[in-house]
Amino acid sequence: MKEINIRTNAQVEMIDITAAVWEVLKEENVHDGYCIVFTTHTTAAVTINENADPDVPRDIIAALEKAVPQNASYRHSEGTSPAHVKSSLMGASEIVLIENGRLVLGTWQSIFFCEFDGPRSRQVLIKLIAN
Repeated sequence: MKEINIRTNAQVEMIDITAAVWEVLKEENVHDGYCIVFTTHTTAAVTINENADPDVPRDIIAALEKAVPQNASYRHSEGTSPAHVKSSLMGASEIVLIENGRLVLGTWQSIFFCEFDGPRSRQVLIKLIAN
């Protein structure tokens, strides 16, 4: 298992980590199998979506903000309830297939780390499973 360290710069943001995941794959030299991308943080997430148009991640963030507003009547005393809800909605992990030594991603797809309680230092774990 490998760890990617990420420094986020905003309270809420989506950071493309595809290149960092590719680097782990190159280091480990797995030809075929699975790549699990996982974060242990309860106020963050991992997702796969379009990165060709920067408006897509912005639209996702805007939709999440609308669905889970910062100033609702949450009971959790730390004030991080919206981040916890967004994390659960988006999910803590993604599985990407590996074929012929490459991540199987669509033309427009990238792997994103989603920050919902930043800025912070964060970690993403990468586990490669060879067939």
